[in-house]
Amino acid sequence: MIQGSCCCGAVKFELNTVPDMMGTCHCSRCRKLGSSTILFVKKESFNLLQGKEFIQTYKPEPPFSYVRTFCKKCGTALGEIGSESASFPIPVNCLDDDPVLRNQFHVFVSSKPAWYEIEDAAPQYQENPN
Repeated sequence: MIQGSCCCGAVKFELNTVPDMMGTCHCSRCRKLGSSTILFVKKESFNLLQGKEFIQTYKPEPPFSYVRTFCKKCGTALGEIGSESASFPIPVNCLDDDPVLRNQFHVFVSSKPAWYEIEDAAPQYQENPN
């Protein structure tokens, strides 16, 4: 089990399996939402232990489509908790335990701020490679 929570502890969850992958998005939206390095977890692996009432959803204006969640008590970014997708992203910074994985890619490197230095050997993509 890999435990996770928000900063104030109102929202707690666990992962029953190691996440599918870890990557860093350098786009301004991910940076501003406090969720640049993310894990992709399988829906069936994710178990919300407490705090459903503290999860707030942010729905962006078009053309953006990714719905994000955060703790409405402390503001911690929670990724896409509650997504109906088979796999969804959550920020690595929410984990209380080692996710076992290490960063596997960097996307939107063209949007990376000048002050941020990429210091791992993970592949870098100027935009989204999909």
